Amino acid sequence: MPIVQTRHHVNVRLDMDEMDLTAAESKATYEEIKKYVAEYNDGMKVSNLYIAQIKQKHGIIERENYNKPKSEKGGQPECPKEKEIAIEEALKYFQMIPSES
Repeated sequence: MPIVQTRHHVNVRLDMDEMDLTAAESKATYEEIKKYVAEYNDGMKVSNLYIAQIKQKHGIIERENYNKPKSEKGGQPECPKEKEIAIEEALKYFQMIPSES
């Protein structure tokens, strides 16, 4: 197949400051969420499990967990309310869930 050369081109200027965050850019890591929670809540520590529970509550889908308990009552602790609120604030800060107006 022969290579075709064209003499036309299009210049595009894209101002990144005016663009919205993409979904990938707005996702914080678990470590970033933990750091935010600790910094703004007197050193409060939260586990990955609690973060995952709150993300799931807000419909943030994560990859399949292959280390599931054999029974439905796997004995996982439920996130305490004060930690739930702190994690939700972090998710809002990182624009992973909407802030209430």
